[in-house]
Amino acid sequence: MTVLAGARVVTPDGVLEPGWVSIDGGRIAAVGAGAGPPGAEPVSGWLLPGFIDLHVHGGGGHDFTSSPADMAAGVEFHRRHGTTRALVSLMAGGIDAMCTQLGWAAELAGSGAILGAHLEGPFLASARCGAQNKAHLLAPDPLVLAKLLDAGQGTVRTVTIAPEVPGAIGVVEAIVAAGAVAAVGHTDATYEQASAAFAAGASLATHLFNAMGSMSQRAPGPAVAALDAGVYVELINDGVHVHEALVRLAARVAPSRLALITDAISATGVGDGHYTLGDQAVVVESGRARLAGDDRLRLAGSTLTMDVAVRRAVQSVGLSIEAAVAAASTNPARLLGLSGVCGAIAPGLAADLVLMDDDLQVQQVMRAGAWL
Repeated sequence: MTVLAGARVVTPDGVLEPGWVSIDGGRIAAVGAGAGPPGAEPVSGWLLPGFIDLHVHGGGGHDFTSSPADMAAGVEFHRRHGTTRALVSLMAGGIDAMCTQLGWAAELAGSGAILGAHLEGPFLASARCGAQNKAHLLAPDPLVLAKLLDAGQGTVRTVTIAPEVPGAIGVVEAIVAAGAVAAVGHTDATYEQASAAFAAGASLATHLFNAMGSMSQRAPGPAVAALDAGVYVELINDGVHVHEALVRLAARVAPSRLALITDAISATGVGDGHYTLGDQAVVVESGRARLAGDDRLRLAGSTLTMDVAVRRAVQSVGLSIEAAVAAASTNPARLLGLSGVCGAIAPGLAADLVLMDDDLQVQQVMRAGAWL
């Protein structure tokens, strides 16, 4: 058994200053306040639960769609930044290519390296395709969905869909019936169309406010529909994709349903230059990723890591550490039905931990009781 003591431990019931955590067999055995039992390993700073990223495309120079090795290496890159569990996100592509990539994801999930896959396409609106390749977008089709789900071998956890495209509501229902999460995103839907998808069982909004219609006083749009429906909402908190005031608003309206994500691409952790996102060419300048040769200067994912998202949430946005931890760990676990497995520092859960210093910089990362 290992006991860590001395850090400020962020638990579902508040911050223990200081606190201690005992770990046995890869799981958290006990949590308490104070100096801890004799023989405890001293740690300092902040002890947080491991981060869960619902939406990430690559990192460390590795695009998840390039090869099985790149997918595994990109996941490992983000693990060093505190993401102990994640869904790998796949861009809209040729269906056979997507099925092949889902096979890679299924193998990784089988090894325990990831939680599964997120399909960001192909059932998206061309008007809000963002960095997706329009040539690969398809009308929602239950047979195509079935083929993708079969290729994922039960590891497809979330599917993004534009609810205004003909046939979408039936496919939303099919996604939910298959045990996956239907997510509204890359959409030009009206408030009413998005609300219909949530009523049909969609329970997540893909990167809220991005790649979806804007809001006005008489046409609230899909973002307001998501907040109004009380579903989970993803946010890319990199200071580029979403204004900090909107992050604060979402945190106030949906504190138990806000999920910080990275939407990170292969350039993350590497630097400016030319990259690919799926089969699209991307240029990164000053950390901002955009489609190459695009006069509209559309963003193409991010170069964010989850530790930076959490740090910004506290230091720039003004959220409490408890709120930031909920958005980075607890809420994503609850969305995926994993509250009894991970996402918090509590007895019985996986010993997935991130030790950060007083400035919320990562010092060490533990997954299933073992320091990386």
